Amino acid sequence: MLRRLFIALLLMAPLFVYAEGLPIMNVVTGKGGTQSYSLTLQLLGLMTVLTLLPSMLLMMTSFVRIIIVMSILRQALGTGQTPPNQVLVGLALFLTLFIMQPVFTDVYDNAILPYMNQGMPFEQALAAAEEPIRGFMMAQTREEDISMFMEIARSKTELQGPESVPFTTLVPAFMTSELKSAFTIGFLIYIPFVVIDLIVSSVLMSMGMMMLSPMMISMPFKLMLFVLVDGWSMLMGSLASSFAMP
Repeated sequence: MLRRLFIALLLMAPLFVYAEGLPIMNVVTGKGGTQSYSLTLQLLGLMTVLTLLPSMLLMMTSFVRIIIVMSILRQALGTGQTPPNQVLVGLALFLTLFIMQPVFTDVYDNAILPYMNQGMPFEQALAAAEEPIRGFMMAQTREEDISMFMEIARSKTELQGPESVPFTTLVPAFMTSELKSAFTIGFLIYIPFVVIDLIVSSVLMSMGMMMLSPMMISMPFKLMLFVLVDGWSMLMGSLASSFAMP
């Protein structure tokens, strides 16, 4: 009986909502053609933006290069899942915030703050927010990657300068350049650890220890080398300085 009553209340819930007259979407046109939206529509737009934030963080910041280099370092050390993924993502996230702080400060001072307090039009605020992000991405993007995506898009427009590059072309070109930079740095990090693996393997072969895994012996030496040279500080500093600021 209680189950049937509960199901009936669920089916009648929309009727109570419509009876209260909650505004699902209400657009009011004011003087001068300006439009204001209901709170429900604003919340919908805010939730949409929040769902896109992780993609924006991946595509338009330094996060990709940092997390790939750290993952390659972990594989080169041969430590399996140490540090765990949560630690690597946390380090990459906070290092990204450190590197992107001037860009985020510029966006907040010139776009978000005027839009919230001074009534700057949304289109103007969006353009003001795009400018520092575009400058950061252009500083990291290779010209050949931009040319490649312009050819793929079959665009006949001649670029007059960095500001004339379409944003839809700049984002994939920036991602491609970041992947190239990350794998180049990862290759340089991998070399000394490969040398240690080769030396340990040669020593074990010469001693006739065929059944002993070289990885088991070489991992302590790689960890000792990484700690002695203060590897984490060198890695963080090198990653932070590898980004060209506009």
